[in-house]
Amino acid sequence: MVLYHGSKDRIPKPLFGVGNPRNDYGLGFYCTQNQELAFEWGCSSGGKGFVNQYKLEEEGLSFLNLSDYSILYWITVLLQNRTFFLKNEIAEAGKDFLLSHFSLDLKAYDVIRGYRADDSYFAFAEAFLNNAISVQRLSQAMHLGDLGEQIVIMSKKGFAHLHFENAIPIKTDLYYHLRVLREGYARRCFLKNKPGDPIEDPLYLSDVMKGIDPNDPRLF
Repeated sequence: MVLYHGSKDRIPKPLFGVGNPRNDYGLGFYCTQNQELAFEWGCSSGGKGFVNQYKLEEEGLSFLNLSDYSILYWITVLLQNRTFFLKNEIAEAGKDFLLSHFSLDLKAYDVIRGYRADDSYFAFAEAFLNNAISVQRLSQAMHLGDLGEQIVIMSKKGFAHLHFENAIPIKTDLYYHLRVLREGYARRCFLKNKPGDPIEDPLYLSDVMKGIDPNDPRLF
């Protein structure tokens, strides 16, 4: 698997246990298979940067694909690592409920694949937690603007399977502009489609807390 990591630095040897533990899935090395997205992610502050290219030897590694689970599991992973602005009692109670019923043992995996909860996607997740949109609307929103998935190397074993190939300078003037356009497009799509077509039997966080089968098709 070819992976890309956008950064202000060249990173020929990613180090296990180094970084920000408050990222989406906790402490890990965050990459993408989409080189264009890596160019945009690598210049998020508008400064100079690089896209570091790697090959990941997949054999012998354990993978968790969060898309194989309902989106409530993805939200719960974020709750374990990110800080949300919870506006009401439903949101506070919902956080406790999700952590009790939809937690996954991330330490059991070497590599995790899932949505990237920065910028617009984080705002969509926060809206669901505050009972403002249904789980169906959240699922739709995660595909707006093609903001992309991330692949995160989590374990020491995973880091050992990662091999540096190249570091490509980012054309910041171009890719910072493209990043802003992509984010703006996703938000406009979300606001435009928020009323949308009526959803049959919408499922809000307040409904989830009343008890729901984790395999309920409305969650997918």
